[in-house]
Amino acid sequence: MNRAWIVPCIFWLALAACSRVTDHVLLLPGPDGRVGALSVTAASGEILLAEPYSGVDVRGGTPSRLTSSPRMVRESYGRLLDMQPARPRIYVIHFETGTSALTPESRSKLPIIRDELATLPAAEAIVIGHTDRVGSSAFNDRLSLRRAEAGREQLIGAGVAPDAISVVGRGEREPVVFTEDGVAEPRNRRVEIKLR
Repeated sequence: MNRAWIVPCIFWLALAACSRVTDHVLLLPGPDGRVGALSVTAASGEILLAEPYSGVDVRGGTPSRLTSSPRMVRESYGRLLDMQPARPRIYVIHFETGTSALTPESRSKLPIIRDELATLPAAEAIVIGHTDRVGSSAFNDRLSLRRAEAGREQLIGAGVAPDAISVVGRGEREPVVFTEDGVAEPRNRRVEIKLR
């Protein structure tokens, strides 16, 4: 092995061993400007992030709070942000109680969804069925899948290619409005159609 190559490698390995690992966490807002909350826990403490552009650096197991701004994030991470895939476009359609029949308002959304899907390269639609909390969990699982499949059929009828559509049923697990068991809530009887 060439000795001239070994010496620089040892220098870089020693330099890497001396440097400390740093974790950097930054809470960014979603497209609507809202943020959730995130707890960053390290060996010597915990910091809760709940404000847009708040952050934490963790060095040697010690977390320290930091603040940022949209401009600072753009300057530091602009290339990474630009490489993110586009966020899915989400449409919601609603159903009549206990059925997989669309409400009239929801039927009118289908041509809009079809036209938007046609503008996307390698387009895909994920159709996710949901229910309210009327009926058993097993019944609602089946109903949510029937609703997702009905949404798929409606999209196919509107001209969307069948192989671009996948379906899933989530039952009563992900309500928009939290209710007690047995409560009929129209906003929970829905299908979300995610276009990407």
